[in-house]
Amino acid sequence: MSDGHNAFPGLDFALQRLHRSRGPWAALAIGERIELLQQVRERIAPVAPQWIKLSSAAKGIEPGSPLEGEEWTSGPWALLAACDGLLESLRAIMRNGQPALDQLPKRELPGGQLAVRVFPHSIFDRLLLSGVTSEVWMQPGVSAANLAQNTGAAYREPERAQGELGLVLGAGNIASIAPLDALHKLYAEKAVCLVKLNPVNDYLLPVLEHIFAPLEERAFVAFVRGDGAAGAYLCQHKLVDTIHITGSQETHDAIVFGPGLQGQARRSINQPLNTRPISSELGAVSPTIVVPGPWSRADIEFQAAHIATQKLHNSGFNCVACQVLVLPQDWEHTSSLRMDVRRQLAAAPDRKPYYPGAAARQATLAAGTARGPGESVNASDALAERQVLPLPPAGQQDPAKLQEVFAPTLCEQLLDGGADAEAFLRRAIDYANRELRGTLGANIIIHPATRRALGERWDALLQELRYGTIAVNAWTGLGYLLPSNPWGAFPGHTLDDVQSGIGSVHNTWLFDRPQRTVVEAPFRPFPRNLLGGSMTLLPKPPWFVNNRRAQHIGRRLLDFQHRPSWFKLPGIFLDALRG
Repeated sequence: MSDGHNAFPGLDFALQRLHRSRGPWAALAIGERIELLQQVRERIAPVAPQWIKLSSAAKGIEPGSPLEGEEWTSGPWALLAACDGLLESLRAIMRNGQPALDQLPKRELPGGQLAVRVFPHSIFDRLLLSGVTSEVWMQPGVSAANLAQNTGAAYREPERAQGELGLVLGAGNIASIAPLDALHKLYAEKAVCLVKLNPVNDYLLPVLEHIFAPLEERAFVAFVRGDGAAGAYLCQHKLVDTIHITGSQETHDAIVFGPGLQGQARRSINQPLNTRPISSELGAVSPTIVVPGPWSRADIEFQAAHIATQKLHNSGFNCVACQVLVLPQDWEHTSSLRMDVRRQLAAAPDRKPYYPGAAARQATLAAGTARGPGESVNASDALAERQVLPLPPAGQQDPAKLQEVFAPTLCEQLLDGGADAEAFLRRAIDYANRELRGTLGANIIIHPATRRALGERWDALLQELRYGTIAVNAWTGLGYLLPSNPWGAFPGHTLDDVQSGIGSVHNTWLFDRPQRTVVEAPFRPFPRNLLGGSMTLLPKPPWFVNNRRAQHIGRRLLDFQHRPSWFKLPGIFLDALRG
């Protein structure tokens, strides 16, 4: 364990300042805690253009490109929305001792499990993301009657927050991950924290230091740069009490058990070298399950663009990027959907493979043993190659089922079925649970008529799908963007078999025992949905990779979040309809 000297004096200095502030932060009056967060909130929008300029340049996105929309929504907008969610909960705690849980609709699932609807929460939620809903399903034992006793532990039982120094190891792909993880440490756990940015996106250091200056000036948080050696040093430092990592299982295991063969040996007997509490979000081999149903030609085209988005958003460098497209072998529309997915993958804008190692990871999966040749679907000389790989029949091993590619490679798994939607969905759920590594996020695309035919069996089927976020006619990336949702793996992983990680973040309602989030969006976009009787108003979502106005929508959404106004809605709606 580090003695706190020599190798990284700048890191030592930052840790010593934070260490001295642990107690004062844990004991800080909630009103002052709110005031500091309000100051952080107000600093996001003014620096957002610089944030977008830096991240777009690093990712090879041309100024003014619709792809800038990804950076607006998954960067400053996500952070600003999280601040607002936390501020609402903290203000309720200051008034009544707990978040305003009575405002949240609740229902009982099969077996007595509690589901709490957290989105939409306001009239603006209903207008801006019309038809989108999100429920948090609690762990068994949590009920409507005892939900308050399972929410906001650090505020409900202040003696549990004795003052800790948390280390946050940031991710290099999505710009809001590190600051959102920092907010969770600071406000859900009442821990001061040092945030080491990933070298891939540490260009954001001046932006994040500006935003968090009110907290940094009082030594409640510090953002630093550093390579792998600096990260290893910090993980062993005697002043660090807890660790949170967003990254890979390999990095997690090296932290907990040590590197190399010796680390593997310690993991095999579950003998950690680093015994600090560690939480983690480590990605997954994420499935998208397509349930057979009475789809129209327009449905096929729209959902093909949806699937392409799940793969190509952020150039494929997402922990919940769709990796395995699960299709019914005998469905009449399978062939058409597969062809349309390829067309959408080819037509999407060219992207820079900015995250290191993408080509090598793609080559590793393409060399799998039992599947047969894959195909490139690039329509132009794209900077990042797009591949579609067939998978062998269910039950046969394949690297693509166990290794997250973190690149624009999509795998296809054909399963028996097509005539019986429920039987196919049960088969697909069993396949995902048994054969695909990780439990972070899974997507299901299902026609409304098929969904209605399942009736009360629908919730029971979802209960069988063991993932931290399930997106129905949506992408689990939307679950990440809505800060009221807990974000993390399905509970139950262990240090020696960590898979998608342990614990959760975001969760601005401060639930102590969430199990999973179920987020749902309309099957058809507005106005075509009106023909099927759906009254939602959501057109093509701004996160779709073929949305032509995404950059304008993202900027407008941030402006609206910063200062909500009815007068700003028409501009958002107009850009959304033109997308």
